[in-house]
Amino acid sequence: MGLRKPEGPSFFDLFTTQATKLVTGAEILAALLGASPEERVALRDQLHDVEHEGDEINHLVVRKLNQSFVTPFDREDLGFLAARLDDCMDLMDEAGDLIVLYGIHDLPEEINSLLAAQVDVLTRCAVQTAESMPKLKSPLDLRDYWIEINRLENEGDRAYRITLTTLFDSGLDPVTIIKVKDVIEVLERCSDRFEDLANGIETIAVKES
Repeated sequence: MGLRKPEGPSFFDLFTTQATKLVTGAEILAALLGASPEERVALRDQLHDVEHEGDEINHLVVRKLNQSFVTPFDREDLGFLAARLDDCMDLMDEAGDLIVLYGIHDLPEEINSLLAAQVDVLTRCAVQTAESMPKLKSPLDLRDYWIEINRLENEGDRAYRITLTTLFDSGLDPVTIIKVKDVIEVLERCSDRFEDLANGIETIAVKES
């Protein structure tokens, strides 16, 4: 009888690692937002590195899906979770990249604070997700998680609307307004993806019940 080929990390292990990368990414994005223009480039590069690591994990999930005869949940559900985790990381990376490429700095303190509030929502979403992924084997136990993510996404929506309104009333030049608006909208899309992820886990829980 031949040796059994090692299976490698489980889907749950891979999702947990992906979610941990999100916490790191959110922390770097928060640091980047509060850094000087000179410091931001190095932080942006760190964020790129974390995003690449997340991509590699996503590729491992896809490969494992293609090689696995039996999966713990429906294949499309597992693929959906991997894709949403990847989207969250991609959008944080995009936000950091835009801040550097657009040369966004010297904004009014009120707008800086509102942008930081949006990033804080993402950080809390990332932490909730990282804490919950190890428990994904029992999705019915994650009800508090998807309720909290939905609450945070609503908080993010409010922050988004207030930030946009404040930006348009700021008296900044039109080009700067367009640049900052792009960043605000990417941050909002990221909080939406966290909610999509949580809704996906709720869907799995309903199927498993």
